[in-house]
Amino acid sequence: MLRELRVENYAVIDNVVVEFGAGLNLLTGETGAGKSILIDALALLLGEKSSSDVVRHGAEKAVVAAVFDVEGKVAEAVLEENGIDSEGAEIILRREVGANGKGRVFVNNQPATVAVLKALAPHMAVVHAQNETMMAFDPPARLALLDSAAGLDLDATGAAHAEWKRIKTKIAELEQGEQDKLRLLDLWNFQLKEIDGAGPKSGEDQHLEAEKRVLANSEKIHVAAMAAFDSLYDGEHSAGATIGAAMRQLEELARFDDRFKEQILALEQARITVEDLGTTLRDYAEGIDASPERLAEVEDRLAALDRLKRKYGQTLDAVIAFGDELRQKLNEIENKDEVLKELRVNLKKAAEQYLATARAVSKKRYETARKLEKTVEAEINDLAMKAKFSIEVSGSDEEVNWSPMGFDHVAYMIATNPGQPMQPIEKIASGGELSRVMLALKATVEGGRKKSVEHQRTLVFDEIDIGIGGRAADAVGKKLKALARTKQVLCITHLPQIASFADQHFVIEKRDAAGKTKTSVRKLDEHERRDEVARMLSGAKITEASLKNAEQLLKANA
Repeated sequence: MLRELRVENYAVIDNVVVEFGAGLNLLTGETGAGKSILIDALALLLGEKSSSDVVRHGAEKAVVAAVFDVEGKVAEAVLEENGIDSEGAEIILRREVGANGKGRVFVNNQPATVAVLKALAPHMAVVHAQNETMMAFDPPARLALLDSAAGLDLDATGAAHAEWKRIKTKIAELEQGEQDKLRLLDLWNFQLKEIDGAGPKSGEDQHLEAEKRVLANSEKIHVAAMAAFDSLYDGEHSAGATIGAAMRQLEELARFDDRFKEQILALEQARITVEDLGTTLRDYAEGIDASPERLAEVEDRLAALDRLKRKYGQTLDAVIAFGDELRQKLNEIENKDEVLKELRVNLKKAAEQYLATARAVSKKRYETARKLEKTVEAEINDLAMKAKFSIEVSGSDEEVNWSPMGFDHVAYMIATNPGQPMQPIEKIASGGELSRVMLALKATVEGGRKKSVEHQRTLVFDEIDIGIGGRAADAVGKKLKALARTKQVLCITHLPQIASFADQHFVIEKRDAAGKTKTSVRKLDEHERRDEVARMLSGAKITEASLKNAEQLLKANA
């Protein structure tokens, strides 16, 4: 849910902060006040292309920020994948556009990219602007909408396709041209010979680095170890000798006072510890190998291992794994015929598994399309559109059509006027018609769905009421209200009939101040709502009759 939207120096907006609520949020205002600018700003925050033209005249940059409450794990996974810390159920987005054309993106106050905004956007909000810029109703979106209505889970289909594709790629590699194969064989044999010749062992470089440090500093280490040995054990004033002297004094005290017996035992343990440590230091110093020859051997070995890591992996484990992979590839080529035979059997099984899942998905899509198109057509015609609507599911199960989503293509067809041929919905000329069709689709597919934490996105409709009025406007308002029971809905409207359904009503106003145009947004209380609806009914001059009509309208749609 969009909780707060902040816009600074964006177009005619100086500084606006809007706190939205659950349910139906309606924005009204006179033409040219800047209503659609707010929607454009939100679209920018969800990954739309930016332009320095949006920066308010005289300002250095435009800033758009929003706070979303997002439930579920999907958005959190996107953050984790991009190395961004989660703030629980809250996600804070901010985007800056400079007058010089440069921009910056922040997610949860951490630097991010526009790609991250685009990845998060589907889990937070969908903007249905008049030109449908945020969705474009492209093939994946059309398919996803039908799958959502059908309640399909495509994990099995995607996994089956991935396995089929993997085996097919493996076969293609083994069936490469003879010249390519020979070239690869030479390369792989050379690489494996180099790796096996060096014989790297896991962790070997780390042990050698430690040994190198000791060998390169053997004299200093010997001096330090022997000095520590003298201080602890062997010297005239060593710690062992001092502790021994102290013990003799305590033994004398213990002859007269028993409480010092425990301290004698503690000192004895300390003496033993000091002597053990001293002996260890002496043995360590005597065992240091100051051999320049061994140091040269270690350095040569490390250089050889570094060459391997530069060529075949960042770590020795990666180099070893690469060698194992080469060995497997060479074995496969040497036994190509046998391997290919096995792979072709597996490919056939994988194809059968994929087709079984994809055909089941396709059948469900066909069944859902037939049910859905009737309901959507009824919904559309409630919105003052005498239209015919159908959903075409096409595509064959031929291999060329296979994808992780199945093999179907989906088209949403509509004829908005009697006698016109059915055309794809995304090619409709009228932005208002497209918005209303999208409302009908969303009301049908999402409005009836049980509440799910992974689907609580904010839906935004920009001027959905173009070209309608009367009964149709009332129908649009009711559908928006119904949709808002399970979704947060933001909608810009010019019609009082729709405005009367609002759970939260905001008015957008434009005024001149000090020679500059400024836009403001404020939430209306019940009294102000009545005045705004009355203005929408009668125009700039509010009459007593329009006030009464507004009261009746608000009461009827409360």
